[in-house]
Amino acid sequence: QVQLVESGGGLVQAGGPLRLSCTASYGYTVGWFRQAPGKEREFVAAMRWNGGATYYDDSVKGRFVISRDGAKTTVYLQMNSLKPEDTAVYYCAADRSIILSSLRLVRGYAYWGQGTQVTVSS
Repeated sequence: QVQLVESGGGLVQAGGPLRLSCTASYGYTVGWFRQAPGKEREFVAAMRWNGGATYYDDSVKGRFVISRDGAKTTVYLQMNSLKPEDTAVYYCAADRSIILSSLRLVRGYAYWGQGTQVTVSS
């Protein structure tokens, strides 16, 4: 059983940065998703375990960066130039054997964190 713990959420002004962290087990591909009130959970970014390839939703490309620490047990989501529409609960998810075509799908991940709130004020 993999236990994921997110941290780093909070309130930030539009245009500001915020960094989220997700403690994840060694050997897992990790994805970040977000869910705004009344909306479905949506893909934000992912990093594959094998090779470290990264993937982003178009809405955050160029503003968000997903990375992993040297020990490969913590995954970060650096969020820059935040916008009010980025306000949501952010979740990290992990899976050991996810396939490429499922990286952007909620159903592709077996393990989920509890979520952390990100609020961007205008």
